[in-house]
Amino acid sequence: LGASTEFAASDVDARAVAAGEWLYLEGYLFDKPAAKTAFIHASEVAKSAGRKVAITMSDVFCVDRHRESFVHLIRTHCDLVFANEAELLAIYETSDFDTAVRQIRSDSQIAAITRSSKGSVIVSGGDTWVAPVAPAHVTDATGAGDQYAAGVLYGITHGLSLQDAAVLGNLCAGEVIGHIGPRPAVNLRELATAAGLKV
Repeated sequence: LGASTEFAASDVDARAVAAGEWLYLEGYLFDKPAAKTAFIHASEVAKSAGRKVAITMSDVFCVDRHRESFVHLIRTHCDLVFANEAELLAIYETSDFDTAVRQIRSDSQIAAITRSSKGSVIVSGGDTWVAPVAPAHVTDATGAGDQYAAGVLYGITHGLSLQDAAVLGNLCAGEVIGHIGPRPAVNLRELATAAGLKV
């Protein structure tokens, strides 16, 4: 995290936020009061400019420390929530995946949930899409969640359906776990095109 732990509302570039189609909030930065204020400020700037807000839960321990604040932020400021299964269960303090999905469905316009070898699930309104994953050898899981979110957001902002956006997210995450390091080792557009996605 480094210097980003000192992130505050005064560091938010309102013009950049207002100019973007989506604002992406990283849950790891939510630990300090100043960062919470910055999240709310940036989200309000985005909303006032007619933009969308996405947040990633980032870590179960982070969710446990800030559960009430996260739920409030999701309900009042976010359009899209990224979480893995463990984080989703932690948010709603349940061990039942379906129960947690019902809750996030009512709290957020869109939720994208990764489930490791079970693939990912995207819910929006009354709709649910499951995107399976191809079997893969996991060398290093670093960056998998970030790549998944990047693929989903790219898909959404480039006209893909939510289901195809989830497939793209899975492809991106699947590529990065196959080698050491969080950056893709191949051209992701070529990988997506080979899988039949129109990107």
